[in-house]
Amino acid sequence: MPQINRQFVLASRPQGAVTPGNFRLVETPLAPLADGEIRVRNHYLSLDPYMRGRMNDSKSYAPPQPLDEVMIGGTVGEVVESKNSKFAVGDKVVAMFGWQEYGTSNGAGVQKVDDTHVPLSAYLGAIGMPGVTGWYGLNRIIAPKAGETVVVSAASGAVGSVVGQLAKLAGARAVGIAGGEEKCRYVVETLGFDACVDYKAGNLYQDLKAATPDGVDGCFENVGGEVLDATLARMNPFGRIALCGYIAGYDGQPVPLRHPSLILTQRLSVQGFIVSEHMDVWPEALKQLGTLVAQKKLQYRESIAQGLDAAPEAFIGLLKGRNFGKQLVKLI
Repeated sequence: MPQINRQFVLASRPQGAVTPGNFRLVETPLAPLADGEIRVRNHYLSLDPYMRGRMNDSKSYAPPQPLDEVMIGGTVGEVVESKNSKFAVGDKVVAMFGWQEYGTSNGAGVQKVDDTHVPLSAYLGAIGMPGVTGWYGLNRIIAPKAGETVVVSAASGAVGSVVGQLAKLAGARAVGIAGGEEKCRYVVETLGFDACVDYKAGNLYQDLKAATPDGVDGCFENVGGEVLDATLARMNPFGRIALCGYIAGYDGQPVPLRHPSLILTQRLSVQGFIVSEHMDVWPEALKQLGTLVAQKKLQYRESIAQGLDAAPEAFIGLLKGRNFGKQLVKLI
């Protein structure tokens, strides 16, 4: 067994945009396992926008990421040593070991997964937290009826791509919003959305209006800012908005809505949600998502950075929209 574990800790809290200097790479000795513990060699690390909010020392739905401790993050890997009867060497597992090459645990919160029919990395994306997030927001909040129109921001990303495909399977019309012609092409041609609006083209509202001639019944919001403003202006009466993320305001000052009165005049339902507060739906959601991926009825794409050292820049790129699909770091 290697004696050293390489880890990224949070060195300082960002003042505005995240910089590489907010992280520090450390090497720590791997202690011998105690009875009941397992050691996992992490194969992939998940990078997600929620991490940016946790870097702030402010009131939120979860405690801030502590300074000088390993950055939070989902991982998938292989058990390489075990003193726990529930886990054997060679088991593949999903956990929250964070930005490090090895994880040590008593087994709490560690879930075995099967990579026989799907790649291991998918358990951090379409068949993981992002997939369940999309599943919950669409099915439990938007609950689209056949023929309704659902708009999805960050449509080419890990969460948005799942939302649109599930909306189509439910018989709805799916319209994506993404950044750049290439991403919009992928959203329509590969993911099967009915249309996709390029917010970088500079004509967001008019393009969205053209893509939603019958208005919008459901909105799955990952971005906020001008993207949410444009969709809000297209909402039909009694529309439903699942507020999942607000990445437009993560790196700076909060971005206010330009026309919040539309929530009243259109009698809209707006619900923010955190998927970890709805663990009761995870088995149902994961079963459906896993089946769809195995049957190749649910498509996904990954951006993979190589090696732990690449994690800070990959995370900064994620916040700036440079990734294409689910952002991962390959650790082995």
